[in-house]
Amino acid sequence: MTHPASVRIDIDLSLQRLRLETAGGELVASYPVSTALNGPGESDGSGCTPRGEHYVRACIGAGLPVGTVFRARRPTGEIYSSELARQHPDRDWILSRILWLCGRQWGENRGPGVDTFRRFIYIHGTPDSEPMGVPLSHGCVRMRNEDIIDLFDRVAPGAAVSIR
Repeated sequence: MTHPASVRIDIDLSLQRLRLETAGGELVASYPVSTALNGPGESDGSGCTPRGEHYVRACIGAGLPVGTVFRARRPTGEIYSSELARQHPDRDWILSRILWLCGRQWGENRGPGVDTFRRFIYIHGTPDSEPMGVPLSHGCVRMRNEDIIDLFDRVAPGAAVSIR
């Protein structure tokens, strides 16, 4: 785990790309992502990915197996498989790791009606069968399971996140 002040996450919605950078802006890693099908936006219930300055409020899932299934930020005891997916075709799969985001800008992505944290916006793993580079989520930032584990191992609570 890296000190939160030493790295920052930059998410480009138009490129569907997440960059992990040093505090000085040097590229550490780059990953394809999938953000909201409904596009960018901050309103409660919008299904949009919130823009602006955020930080990682909580890191959930350290040490759990790849494909661990989460519901309400708790591991269910299940490991994702195509058979499990067939049994639960309507689940929005949150897998492997969760970086729970919190907005920094009052009235824009923090506070009544627009609060990223209260909207449960995460960077999280998704089934590897889901396409990356295409906006398809319900507001969160989806990543390949190996990628979210790699990112998770490089950040800590407090790490800066910019979504633009």
